[in-house]
Amino acid sequence: MKTKLTYTDKKDTRSGFGDGLLEAAKKNPQIVGLCADLTGSLKMNAFQKEFPDRFFQVGIAEANMMGIAAGLATAGKIPFTGTFANFSTSRVYDQLRQSIAYSEKNVKVCASHAGLTLGEDGATHQVLEDIGMTKMLPNFTVINPCDYHQTKAATMAIADHHGPVYLRFGRPGWPMFMQDQPFEIGKAITLIEGSDVSIFATGHMVWRAIEAEAILEDQGISAEVINIHTIKPLDEQAILQSVRKTGCAVSAEEHQMAGGLGESIAQTIVKNHLVPQEFVAVNDQFGESGKPEDLLDKYGLGVSDIVEKAKKAIRRKG
Repeated sequence: MKTKLTYTDKKDTRSGFGDGLLEAAKKNPQIVGLCADLTGSLKMNAFQKEFPDRFFQVGIAEANMMGIAAGLATAGKIPFTGTFANFSTSRVYDQLRQSIAYSEKNVKVCASHAGLTLGEDGATHQVLEDIGMTKMLPNFTVINPCDYHQTKAATMAIADHHGPVYLRFGRPGWPMFMQDQPFEIGKAITLIEGSDVSIFATGHMVWRAIEAEAILEDQGISAEVINIHTIKPLDEQAILQSVRKTGCAVSAEEHQMAGGLGESIAQTIVKNHLVPQEFVAVNDQFGESGKPEDLLDKYGLGVSDIVEKAKKAIRRKG
């Protein structure tokens, strides 16, 4: 019998970052933290308290923060920058490209409050383009973990990885279900095996894909659910192995359809093994103020949307 994935509690993924940063810093004295006046929001308080001489509060000066981080990396430090995802990308894209990516600086750009689930702060802060912006930068690794446990593990993993990283996480409490799971950069995790359709999900949408799989199973459809926590480098082998078995795919992400995970999967499929693919993502829109789960449903990122897209992909196989 198939093992059901369940959760007993919820916790925000940003707390996974804060706890992972502290643990990594205890092991590696070269790790330093920089924050743009959002220490509490990024859950960097414990790091600041434990290592005050390794923490730099730069204020609301995100571009300066990225420049300082690049300089610290040049001096052999491992800088972890912390601010909202919108300010970690859109506001500082020139610095990401010129000061960090171009020279392959060992900077970890850690970004909270990403996507629609930022909630009530509204469209100006709900960045939905950040994965696209960072994955296009040469030398950048892009990671989007799905729950508290995986975010903590990812934070610790990127401390040991040399090169620039964009780590994306969120604000709301979210189901925790990845405890005791190993984390390897660039390696997808098959959570549920299936034979009729492959569902590739990232970030908060992984849990929604798990919920959709249960509904599909009740309707006699066997869905494979794969957690794509690393957007770049993409685990093309895992994607192709799955779609060769199921014959169709659905991608699910809290991001614009253009430039996101689904687009990367589509490139892999087109180049290697063409199958029908459906996309669950925001379709060329800005968000708005609202409750996180209500916003996901309104913008087509609901559990029912994944179910319907899976059925559509299966129909297209015919």
